[in-house]
Parts: sequence; C-alpha cells; structure tokens
Amino acid sequence: MNPRTLRFRNTAVVTIAFALSSGALAQPAPSQPTAGAVQPATREAQALPSLAPLIDSVKAAVVNVDVAARVGRSKAMEQNPLFDRFFGGGQPGGEQVRQGAGSGFIVDAKGLVLTNNHVVEDAVSIVVRLNDGRSFPAEVVGRDPLTDVAVIKLKGKLEGLPTVMLGDSESLRVGDWLVAIGNPFGLASSVSLGILSAKARDIQAGPFDDFLQTDAAINPGNSGGPLFNMKGEVIGINTAIVGGGTGIGFAVPSNLIKALLPQLEKEGTVTRGFLGLGIQDLNAAIAGALKLPVQEGAIVNDVRPGSPAAKAGVKLDDVIVAIDGQKIGSGGSLTRSVALKRPGATSTLTLYRNGNKQDVKVTLGTRPDLEKIGSRSPGESEESSKARVGLSLDNLDARTAQQAGFANAQGALITDVVPGSPADRAELAAGLLVVEANQKPVRSAQDLAKIIRSSSSGSTLLLRVVTPGGETRLLRALQVP
Repeated sequence: MNPRTLRFRNTAVVTIAFALSSGALAQPAPSQPTAGAVQPATREAQALPSLAPLIDSVKAAVVNVDVAARVGRSKAMEQNPLFDRFFGGGQPGGEQVRQGAGSGFIVDAKGLVLTNNHVVEDAVSIVVRLNDGRSFPAEVVGRDPLTDVAVIKLKGKLEGLPTVMLGDSESLRVGDWLVAIGNPFGLASSVSLGILSAKARDIQAGPFDDFLQTDAAINPGNSGGPLFNMKGEVIGINTAIVGGGTGIGFAVPSNLIKALLPQLEKEGTVTRGFLGLGIQDLNAAIAGALKLPVQEGAIVNDVRPGSPAAKAGVKLDDVIVAIDGQKIGSGGSLTRSVALKRPGATSTLTLYRNGNKQDVKVTLGTRPDLEKIGSRSPGESEESSKARVGLSLDNLDARTAQQAGFANAQGALITDVVPGSPADRAELAAGLLVVEANQKPVRSAQDLAKIIRSSSSGSTLLLRVVTPGGETRLLRALQVP
C-alpha cells in the first residue's frame, strides 16, 4: 500500500507505511524508509477523536467564582520567583477590598463547590456564576491553606444543579490526555487540552506538595478550576503555574482532595496526625554507608522530646520505609502520609535500625500550627496601624517567609503603605519586614501594632527593617502623629 499521511493537532506531518502479510506487519523492502514507522496501537492512540461530547457532559458544572476579598498580606508576596498562584485579580493591592475572579466546580447537588483556598481567602463576599446564566451568593464551608483546597456552598433556591465526580488521580499515567476548564482572564468556560507531564511534583508551595504537572493551557482565572481525565472525572484542582508564561501548570490531585473533603465539609478545617520527627530523604550513598538493603525511605535526623515518635521509641538515624504497610519513598512521602491520618490513631512504622528491620507502633498526636496560620489576626494589626501611621501589617507565615527569602525570620510584614502617610514619609514600603522597634525585637504584626498604639503623639519610632531576600537591614524613623 502507498504511505498514508496523517496530520495531527500540532500540524506535524507523520508518514506511516503499511505492509501487511499474514495478518502481521511485513518487513519493508530494502528500498523503503523505515524511519518514523508507527505501531498500530500507537497509531490508534494518536487518532484522538473530538472531545466535544466529553466537554458537553461536564462544563455545566464548572463555575466562575467572583470574590471581593479584604486585602491582608500582599498578594505579590504569595508568589515566589518561579511559581505563581493564578487567581485573576482586579483592583490593585493598595485597595482595602480587592476584586478577583477564579473558577470552581460543583461536586454535590446540595450546592457544594470545590475551589482553591487562595481564591476565597479573606473573602467578604462570594458570587458563583453558572454556565446556564444563574448566579448564587456563596459562603466558605471549609478551607485548608496548606494544600490550597477550599469548599464553598451556594445559597438560595438550588434546583437541578449539575455536578461532576472526583476520579482516581493515582491511576493516571504520564502521557494521559487531560482537559482544563475554567475562567481565564474572565473568558468563561474556556477549554484547553494537554497531557499529564509528571506526578508528585514538590514546588515548595507547602509541606504537603504532591502536585500533578500538566501542559494544558491554564492562566489567571483558571485558579480553582477542574482538570479532567478522558472519563469526565475531576483528577485535580488547577492551582499554580510556572511564572513567565511557560505553559507549565500544577494541580492538587483528586485523591488528596477526597481525603480532605469530609473534614472540610463537616469541621471547616483539617486536623492532621503528627509524629514529631525531623526527617530527610534516604539516598543511595547514605544507604550504602548504613549498609541498608533499600535505597528509598525517610531518615530520622531529629526526634522532638515528648513527641509521639519519642514516646514510641523512634531513634536518631532510624530509616522509615513504610507506615501501615504503605511504602515510604522519601521524607515528603512520610509527611503527607502521616498528615492524612487522624490524631489518636495507632500506626505501625516499618524501619531499619542498625541495619535490622523492625516494626514500631506509634499513637499519632495532633499536628501543631507550625505555619502559624491560626495566629493571623490582621484586623487588629491592620486597622489600628493603618489608621494612625498608614501601615498595613501581617504575620510572616512559613510559606511567605520562604517565598520572600526571609529564612528563619520573625517580624511584622508590611503589606501596604498609604501614600502620603507617616509610614510613606518614613520610606517604608510593602514587602519590608520590621524586626525591631526602638531596639526591641518585633516578632509579629501584633507586636508592632501594639507598639504603635501605645506610642505617644509626636514620638519617633526607630524601626529596623529587612529587605526581601534578607540580605539588607535598614533603619527607618517613623514619626507618630
């Protein structure tokens, strides 16, 4: 047969030579080129049919999430130099209320919608718009900043709401086709196609990173929207992109979402298990030095006194390779596995100690608020400081500290400065970290707000500030009116 030319979506031309003999592919004649020949199974996989039926079956459940949010910490500080949260903002960060538009999807006919935490964080009002033209006010039911997952609920007369189902993200293989639907740049119900590029990506956004990576086109406004497999199941929430428009996106996997959803719906927050260990990844070199028969696991490099792990007898240099029979391939894998278990549960750690394999039973504790998320009290610190000297302040949580380069730092993060205010005249600016006031340490936004409130009119506060990256320390004199 003559070669047949197939033209694919990317306009590349592939020439396929067919030569059949006895029901099998025959060897080509010596004069015929063999380069580029494609096996039948591969050829069938490349002949992608129209996705219109799939899109028609799911897009009605994808919604636009319009949010008016109180400006707390600087939105710019939530972006590290590489990875961006892509919530489509409207008003500039200097406003007290910021308008934004994200995406979401309905998972329950009772009006439950999944989206990103960073879409609805600090929201003062939420309006959800459906593809059929209906719109509903909504309220936050639960949210988890550490995984960037949130659940909101529609209010009003809810009838005939379309829904989609969460699928199995573990069953995905690199190369599987994926579809993203959302609200990029306000263009409602936009659809893009790509593949799964990688699994279990750690982009340093939080302690439980386990992202799916895709090359499906996602942009500002897609944040919180669904990533579908070819069955029409949601296998991820589109959450972050690589900065610079490089076409690399990341989604929270559906299996993680399914594990969090019951707690978020019933309790509003997520309570996690806790071991109290410092850990690092096992590698081949260390495994060889310890004479271990495995090369993957989590090495214990610190055991907190009085922690659940300490009470169970876990020791320094133990190498944990499984928990409750589930293989542990890295320190991050152990952290995520423990975090998905409930406090008070008894788990079995399989570990190597001095080259010998053994099991250790441990009763998990409750993970403390290591990131200080629960300690944020922006209302007091912002309003009093802004009213008097023109400063908006926030606490420096672990994620912001890492992204802004303030490693192991404490202080009051400046998120906004009112033009023409005493703070502006003192050359203070958003992004600076105040670490001292009148030669006394400042450990939080509340510390500095209290100092500002208690300062007498006409006095001058000598502030020591650190620039983003932590490389430069400066003095600023703030005149208190």
